[in-house]
Amino acid sequence: MRKQKGFSLIELLIVVAIILIIAAIAIPNLLRARISANESSAVGSIRTINTSEVSYATAYPQQGFGALAVLGGAVPCTASSTTACLVDQVLAGGNKSGYTFTATASGGTPPTTPNVQYVATGLPVTVGTTGQRGFCSDQSGVIRFNQTGTACVVTTDPPLQ
Repeated sequence: MRKQKGFSLIELLIVVAIILIIAAIAIPNLLRARISANESSAVGSIRTINTSEVSYATAYPQQGFGALAVLGGAVPCTASSTTACLVDQVLAGGNKSGYTFTATASGGTPPTTPNVQYVATGLPVTVGTTGQRGFCSDQSGVIRFNQTGTACVVTTDPPLQ
């Protein structure tokens, strides 16, 4: 009788089944970790926008607060009231780490009267896939969140703690 080398079909099926079980356990955890990382990045981006708004209003007092596109600028960037070079080009573009960002200034008509208010928002591109919560902030600097991820209102949503 000849000795066979290799694995039997049953042994290979058992190994494949074990790999599939491990993948079924690991993939949902990986997706949750990615959502958590995207949310952390979104909060950091809102903080960056808050800091940049204050810096912009200080550097250009006749303008006050500015829109998100004004806070950034194309590389190489030369600082001015229309391209402040305070946020990176990716964030100034409005999309970063699975979130869409906006910052709108209001309350004035520059250069006659400076903008005295702004609202910055970060919403997931796809709720449940790229992020779960939406984030927002205003000139108070308090970052707030909305559990549904569809909208965030600075006057009614709870602060991030």
